[in-house]
Amino acid sequence: MDPLPLREIAAMAGAALIGPDTSAMVSRFNKDTRTIKPGDLYIGIRGETFDGNEFASHAFELGAAAALLDSPMIAEKLAATHPVILAKDSLEALASLAAAWRSRLKLRVLGITGSSGKTSTKEFAAAVLGSKYRVVKTEGNLNNHIGVPLSILSAGSEAEAAVWEVGMNHPGEIAPLAKMIQPACAIITNIGTAHIAYMKTRDAIALEKGMLAEAVPAGGAVVLPAEDDKTDAIAARCCAKVVRTGVAKGDLVASDIQSTSEGTNFTVIRDDAKISASIGVHGTHMVQNALLALAAGLEMGVPLEKGVKGLAKARLVGGRLEQKTIAGVTYLDDSYNANPESMEAALSTLRLVPGSGRRIAVLGKMGELGEHAGEGYRRVGQAAARWADILFTVGADASSISAAARESGLGRIHEVEDTAAAARMLSQLARPGDLVLVKGSRSARMETLFEHLRN
Repeated sequence: MDPLPLREIAAMAGAALIGPDTSAMVSRFNKDTRTIKPGDLYIGIRGETFDGNEFASHAFELGAAAALLDSPMIAEKLAATHPVILAKDSLEALASLAAAWRSRLKLRVLGITGSSGKTSTKEFAAAVLGSKYRVVKTEGNLNNHIGVPLSILSAGSEAEAAVWEVGMNHPGEIAPLAKMIQPACAIITNIGTAHIAYMKTRDAIALEKGMLAEAVPAGGAVVLPAEDDKTDAIAARCCAKVVRTGVAKGDLVASDIQSTSEGTNFTVIRDDAKISASIGVHGTHMVQNALLALAAGLEMGVPLEKGVKGLAKARLVGGRLEQKTIAGVTYLDDSYNANPESMEAALSTLRLVPGSGRRIAVLGKMGELGEHAGEGYRRVGQAAARWADILFTVGADASSISAAARESGLGRIHEVEDTAAAARMLSQLARPGDLVLVKGSRSARMETLFEHLRN
């Protein structure tokens, strides 16, 4: 956000400004005292196990210029020495503030949702749009009812385009966020089984994700994966133009996909035109995400040739098929998160990457699958048997992967208690030339494997 006086911020948030020195200017908002910088406006949000209001005094000690709180008792105490914006509900005030700021921004917004691949697609899309525009994007995983408003508030008036993720894990979460960001274009990466424990069915997930597509006006565009079985149903709900992309079919198609030591090369086909493209990461599913980004770029005014050049500069954030080498062994760190679809895609990538060594998969648990966990773990085990030479499963929850892989004929399987045990076995078993995939849900903390390996 551009610097604004506290009085104006309070009015935008529908809250009262109390305390001394209310003339301060603020341009940065922060809900986490661990990252507070001098001049920030601290936002105290209540969670299930904590009350952000209680950390406001510490935020002021760290240099916060003001605080937005919803505890009258704490606010009035702090207002004796500091400016405080007192709201009835901090979260609602944050949403109101973000909506008011969004209405002032002249940028064009690309909204992205989907069961997997959101962040990779966001990075690709930001690179494509960045070849022509000044772009802001979602940082980290700020894609929920708190993160989206903070992403909006981080955008300055100089921005020409925004790429914002919109996430969910319960019904009814997408529509208000879509209304808030006001997308001119939207991408739905896929409809899988992430969060199915709360959503119950893939149809329910498609209904919820499709709310972003419905939010795009008639003059905009919605980009969908041609090969997803829920695409037609979502397309039928759109008043905007629908563009489909894919490997086998679509308005924008990829062919001649080849993995290299540096990433993946492919050819983009649009009508009768063909253009060579590359991304610095492995996997056909990553090519599919790149196509979604290129298609969105086209709809937002970026010529294909220019978009392809931008795409080649995209760099994904850590834990998304990030290639690492330790003691001569190559690792694909895909530890950021996992669901059955992304596990299957990563396992297939294990065979695509060039190399003569063995293919080893180190897999942890998957979260939020509920009653669908058995089916999901079975699918992953079968994929591991198809694509891996050796399988490690980490933790009791992931043992179902081992069982399914064993039933599917994979012989070399190791079930270990934690990533430390996996690291000890890998240090003895893996040899230079081998390729090791590491993947699991956030709660599995599979990234700690690399700390143990280096130690």
